[in-house]
Amino acid sequence: MHVIDSHTGGEPTRVILDGAPDLGSGPLAERARRLDTEYRDFYRSVMLEPRGQPAMVAALLVEPVDPTCVTGVIYFDVDAVLGMCGHGTIGLTVTLAHLGRIDVGIHRIETPAGVVTVELHDANTVTVTNIESRRVHSDISLHVPGFGEVAGDVAYGGNWFFIVDPSPLSVIPANIRELTDRAVAIRKASIAQGVGGEQGEPIDHVIFQDASPEHAIHSRNFVLCPDDNYDRSPCGTGSSARLACLAAEGLLAPGQEIVQQSVIGSTYRLSYQAGSNGGVIPSITGQAYVMAESRLIFEAADPFRSGIEV
Repeated sequence: MHVIDSHTGGEPTRVILDGAPDLGSGPLAERARRLDTEYRDFYRSVMLEPRGQPAMVAALLVEPVDPTCVTGVIYFDVDAVLGMCGHGTIGLTVTLAHLGRIDVGIHRIETPAGVVTVELHDANTVTVTNIESRRVHSDISLHVPGFGEVAGDVAYGGNWFFIVDPSPLSVIPANIRELTDRAVAIRKASIAQGVGGEQGEPIDHVIFQDASPEHAIHSRNFVLCPDDNYDRSPCGTGSSARLACLAAEGLLAPGQEIVQQSVIGSTYRLSYQAGSNGGVIPSITGQAYVMAESRLIFEAADPFRSGIEV
């Protein structure tokens, strides 16, 4: 399996160029569902140690349905096939440029959540124009065992988020373990109590928003991903969901740019325009760097061929 690894703000992306199962044709959402239900062992083997790592997201290249797109892509981590991935799209764009498949300029990429537009500014800098994002619940309360009542917003940015603002703890590296435990408990509580999207979609990510002591930084965030690991980047789909909440509260005007910082200090530049369905069209600018190009080998006799399950 031929792969190229990059990182976006510290969060790794593994682009799979070949060697994956044939998912057939048709809508990417259907192909993503097939990957999730029929090939779980495959995608976990790519993400689990010793070949992968807990924070990694894979970007599986597939043929797009829309002929105007340079590629189709299905994102997944060790525990879930994702509708969209912002940091992964930045990493994918930089990887496509590294391969000589695209040049500086604007390109379209098809995802299970819809078509997104990317602008490659230089070898490392990308702006993603995401799908329309929206807030669906405001200041909704959860009873979280061990932590009491927790209020937050539910918003969609390509994945489903429960956003707590302000964070119960400072968003700093020293608090990563405790932030993770609280976020896992919140997600479990949201699923148990049926809090999610309009059609009952479950929460898959949790965000804690915190003020920044730096004047140039609008805010800091901690983002829990479906695999119970934190996002090293400020999370592209999470930042999109956050923009929808800021817009709904009248706290950010269309076109106004802010800087969002992750718990480890990496940043995205964010802005939005009004959407056609009452939401916002987010713009996310970040940087990615290619780290490695390799071939994954799955020896039949390898006792950890399918990864390490712990």
